[in-house]
Amino acid sequence: MKFSDYTIYEQQMLRKVKLWEIRQQKTPNLLERTSKTVSTNINKFIPEKVHKTITATVKGMFQTTLFGMNYIPQNDPLVGASLAESDAKAEELLSLYKKIAAAEGAGTGAGGILLGLADFPILIGIKLKFLFELAHAYGYSTKDYRERLFILYVFQIAFSSPAKKPALLDTIKNWHEIASGFPPSDAYMNQVDWQQLQQEYRDTIDFRKMLQLVPGIGAVVGAWANFGLLEELGVAGMNSFRLRRLEDKARLEAEGKGEQ
Repeated sequence: MKFSDYTIYEQQMLRKVKLWEIRQQKTPNLLERTSKTVSTNINKFIPEKVHKTITATVKGMFQTTLFGMNYIPQNDPLVGASLAESDAKAEELLSLYKKIAAAEGAGTGAGGILLGLADFPILIGIKLKFLFELAHAYGYSTKDYRERLFILYVFQIAFSSPAKKPALLDTIKNWHEIASGFPPSDAYMNQVDWQQLQQEYRDTIDFRKMLQLVPGIGAVVGAWANFGLLEELGVAGMNSFRLRRLEDKARLEAEGKGEQ
């Protein structure tokens, strides 16, 4: 499919997605490597019991959400909507969920260590609910377990280390071919490396979220951290679904020409 075959808006989004792809494949810069080192050193001072609690919580939240049906939106997917219309809906959802996450972070951050720890599962729930809604905004039904798996990869590319992002991006770019080989059941989900998923997520957000446990600044840090984490997820989510929509359009166009 030629570039000129896309609408003007789609051409603009193609350029935007391409820049996002390039960023996902960059090697970590000095600041990122330093931040990782600082985060690792801070983690050494966090009691192992706290780490184990977070690990178990993350794993349980993901498995419960992705295997269950509770997060599936009531509204039907926006099938047939233009990319511009889907993007507008996505921006509306992101604005709403950033406010929800910030308010939740401020509330739990002001409540000390116990409420601060409770923020982890609540925030994961907010993020996953946002991604389920986002999938429907771009026309993909989360009743299909394969779409819930796609959400899992979107979540990972938002919060994984730079070393993991290129492989995750490759999966997202080739999702149609990959998903078509999945069995028509959720048996494939048993093969997900939950341990790696929760470790990557925990290590990526630890620095910001652990500051939330500091007395006196918890509320401010909690709101700031949650708002920023939803912003990062929104960028990854919107670009991932834009990429799929554009890839789907090119694929369907090629298949249509092949049948002529």
